[in-house]
Amino acid sequence: MTVFFPLDSARLRLQVDENRKARSTPAILAEIIEEEGLLAPYRGWFPVICSLCCSNFVYFYCFHSLKASWLKGKQSVPSTDLIIGIAAGIVNVLVTTPLWVVNTRLKLQGSKFRNAAIERTNYSGIRDAFVQILRDEGVGALWNGTVPSLLLVLNPAIQFMIYEGLKRQLRRGVPRELSSAEVFIIGAVAKAVATTVTYPLQTIQSILRFGQSNIPRDESKFLSSLKTIRCLLASKLRMYGVLGLFKGLEAKLLQTILTAALMFLLYEKIVSCTFSVMGLGNNYNKKR
Repeated sequence: MTVFFPLDSARLRLQVDENRKARSTPAILAEIIEEEGLLAPYRGWFPVICSLCCSNFVYFYCFHSLKASWLKGKQSVPSTDLIIGIAAGIVNVLVTTPLWVVNTRLKLQGSKFRNAAIERTNYSGIRDAFVQILRDEGVGALWNGTVPSLLLVLNPAIQFMIYEGLKRQLRRGVPRELSSAEVFIIGAVAKAVATTVTYPLQTIQSILRFGQSNIPRDESKFLSSLKTIRCLLASKLRMYGVLGLFKGLEAKLLQTILTAALMFLLYEKIVSCTFSVMGLGNNYNKKR
């Protein structure tokens, strides 16, 4: 996440700031640096890393715990990976959404928006952001975007289903440890498909987490409802067409594919080393 963080910053600006024109990712980053300084693309890095650590721990722990208890030594299939991935994703969303709401706002704080209607915030850090949101908007605001987030559990579920399926295909007939290049490629392919399919929902999720979606205040309690998601999607389509739903996709694909591929590469290496340290050896690793 640290290596590719600027790409995620560019994506978030395009999703939330409707008046910012979607140009090439390098042009967007150059514009941000010119207007806000060299470190601007890394604004909000610390809260994102904190959220990422918590989120990955919850997701991977749930995924492998459920998989182990469900399969009990049997061979996994794509449909099983999908169901387990969805279950792990739901637990992850319910537990970590407040962290992602806070880090979304911290990442955008101090940005020079093209949309003058966006209100400025003044948070001194993660704790202060939690306090201000609770005080000014209520507890429910910390779970803004929960519904699209729950729908987006399909993203890692699809990703893991494709990843595990491709891994089994490469190992068919010859149980072996995959090479670094193979892990990198199948990780990238899996994430690219999952990201493209679910990207419009990710845009709505970012808008809701930011908390300034131009929805009338008497309807604010429905911010996370399916009706609101439908209205926001319809509004985007009406104003910007189909391409408006995919604004920032280039930056997101670059960031998420490279991040996922690098993550899977490191993940497989760490797991392999862990099994070796535990004395389980290559035979146990080949059964994965």
